[in-house]
Amino acid sequence: MVETPTTVDLRHKSRTIVEGRDRAGARAMLRATGLTDEDFRKPVIGVAHSWIETMPCNLGLRRLAQHVKRGIRDAGGVPMEVNTVAISDGVTMGTQGMKASLISREVIADSIELVGRGHMFDAIVILAACDKTLPGSAMALIRLDIPGFILYGGTIAPGHFQGRDVTVQDVYEAIGANAAGKMSDADLLELERVACPGEGACGGQYTANTMAMAIEALGLSPVGFGSWPQADPGKNEIAYQAGRLVVEQLERGLKPSDILTREAFLNGIALAAGTGGSTNIVLHFLAMAREAGIPLTIDDFNPVSERTPIIADLKPSGKYTAVDVHRAGGTQLIIKRLIDGGYMDGSQLTPSGRTLAEEVANATETPGQQVILTPETAKQPTGGLVILKGNLAPEGAVIKVAGTGRTRHEGPARVFDCEEDAMAAVTSQQIRPGDVVVIRYEGPRGGPGMREMLGVTAALVGEGLGESVALLTDGRFSGATRGFMIGHVAPEAAVGGPIAALRDGDIITIDTAARTLDVALTDEEIAARMVEWTPPPPPSGTGVFAKYAALVSSASEGAIMQPRW
Repeated sequence: MVETPTTVDLRHKSRTIVEGRDRAGARAMLRATGLTDEDFRKPVIGVAHSWIETMPCNLGLRRLAQHVKRGIRDAGGVPMEVNTVAISDGVTMGTQGMKASLISREVIADSIELVGRGHMFDAIVILAACDKTLPGSAMALIRLDIPGFILYGGTIAPGHFQGRDVTVQDVYEAIGANAAGKMSDADLLELERVACPGEGACGGQYTANTMAMAIEALGLSPVGFGSWPQADPGKNEIAYQAGRLVVEQLERGLKPSDILTREAFLNGIALAAGTGGSTNIVLHFLAMAREAGIPLTIDDFNPVSERTPIIADLKPSGKYTAVDVHRAGGTQLIIKRLIDGGYMDGSQLTPSGRTLAEEVANATETPGQQVILTPETAKQPTGGLVILKGNLAPEGAVIKVAGTGRTRHEGPARVFDCEEDAMAAVTSQQIRPGDVVVIRYEGPRGGPGMREMLGVTAALVGEGLGESVALLTDGRFSGATRGFMIGHVAPEAAVGGPIAALRDGDIITIDTAARTLDVALTDEEIAARMVEWTPPPPPSGTGVFAKYAALVSSASEGAIMQPRW
């Protein structure tokens, strides 16, 4: 447990805004918002969230924010609510709108940082629920480096279809099954109607739940708070307690820079690997570590994953949803088992000031649950994340091997220069067993925005090709993706990476045991082809896509925005 400093200035930022004769104008403006003389003597605490009506993931955040604010007031602080944007991966999947998703991570981080700095918050609680809001919120919190944490809005409840629990993953896979004549139009419509029954983030161990759990393990979210589903009546009380906790954290003077270490980041990676989590954590943790000044590279993921067993039986490769995790014992039980097994460092700090081990010491298991396993009964002896390198990916590529029986695939390339062309080929049944579907020019710069490919991967699975084909892209995958699918190939095609040299029929070999990704071409053959290569034109205009494409780094570095001085 961290020692509480004897003197902590609770108004270490906000007094600059409201204190003294020269700030009379600022106080006059703030009085119009409802603040009083008494409020000007209290710490100001931001309550930021990404409530938006474009998706179920974030629908409950504005409600939860009111309970956070109530907790802050009762604990002696002045809350100020802030709203930012969000893009739904699930809604935009397979469209040009999906290009906005990863870019929104940077916009979210920038907007929260700007308001936090501009209005000089003393502390902050950031509520987040969908895929990019979580890392964007974490990046903002790290930059601000004031007491505070992220409160995960929580998962959605599963839908029910023909006697089984379903999520949006099942809908996307059903599209392929329908195209292949394996599911009727009526069944597809019924599934569509029931898969997402209310508010909350997608229900499997997809990107949102992966990031939420990993951020708890990292120390930037209160342990156990995130497991509660968004629509659960108990979530309101959790939000209230979060409001009280942030004031306590402020009183301790405990900041993200006091919590974040290299070991804390390795804890988060272990949590993701040990739950069969999303490959997107690679991008996001690299970006977050850079903001924190913590040395972390893409090469750090394999060693952690190789030593961490998968101890959660979760979708997309398993049976259960995040709601089942909550009922089984929550993230606390997963973390405790990973600490007890020696896979995580329990000495790292959390927002409460207690260590991770102290926070999970009293974790309880629901009798008879089959969701959270032990290292001895693990689904796999090693984790679900693998980094591949080779002459097709000198900087690296990522594959999720949770639930994948294959360790090797060799086959001819079927090359497509955009997701739409690949999807058309899949749904018209032009892909054959053994093929390696290549989708390029979808990287951070080439997209721009590095689209997720759930539509294509799910369609392949739905058509029954999930175990006989592979897919390779410089874009990303949804956390709901399963099968032999390799993403984040770097360098990307748009900057002249080797993937740009591929032609139909080239023999590609993927070997997850050897951690390699190669094409049967010599370096000289690749170089000769690239002499004839013409880079794609940059995005036109001056908007967000053009700015992102001009500044974004490689996926192997987290696809971060790097100013060109």
